[in-house]
Amino acid sequence: MDKGYEKEQFTCLSIKVSIAKKYRRFCRTQGRSQSMALLAMVNFFEANGVSPEDRLDETIASLKYQMKRRFNALVAIVRSIEKEQTKPTMAMLQSLFEQHLQGEADGFGEEVMEFIERKFEDGPPDETWDEETTVPRVRYERLEERMAALKADFSHVLDRVKVVKPSFGKEYLKLELTRQEIEKYRRNIQNS
Repeated sequence: MDKGYEKEQFTCLSIKVSIAKKYRRFCRTQGRSQSMALLAMVNFFEANGVSPEDRLDETIASLKYQMKRRFNALVAIVRSIEKEQTKPTMAMLQSLFEQHLQGEADGFGEEVMEFIERKFEDGPPDETWDEETTVPRVRYERLEERMAALKADFSHVLDRVKVVKPSFGKEYLKLELTRQEIEKYRRNIQNS
């Protein structure tokens, strides 16, 4: 008997004879009663959101192969994002700070030295010397402006990220930017 369904009554379904024979053979190969086999099929279709008319390719092996290709494509996309967005951004910020330091050392070297000398003329400092405390106000304001522009660009990019929920596989993120916007961001990074 079927576990959990012992006390339920049977009912008749109108099925063509050839289909009924095929279904009974299927149930025997599965080692289940006809009721439990039908219940398992219905649960499978409901749980996976698949219609019986949908074709899943020839075999599960081909489905695995297709999913493997999609995962490889996803990995390639993530690696591309790391190369084209994360690492260049860090490199851009580092070069921005280095160029700015070099430019100020060239153009304002005497002022920076005088600023540091004035700080230590009064005697030994009470706290440890930090380069951050000696940053001139103009330089600091320029860096803040550039950082605000970067934040605005990043927030725009993050607003364009959408979650995609495919019928099979895990959900993934999709970046909805036009080629012109991407080129604009590249130019801004290169010009910074």
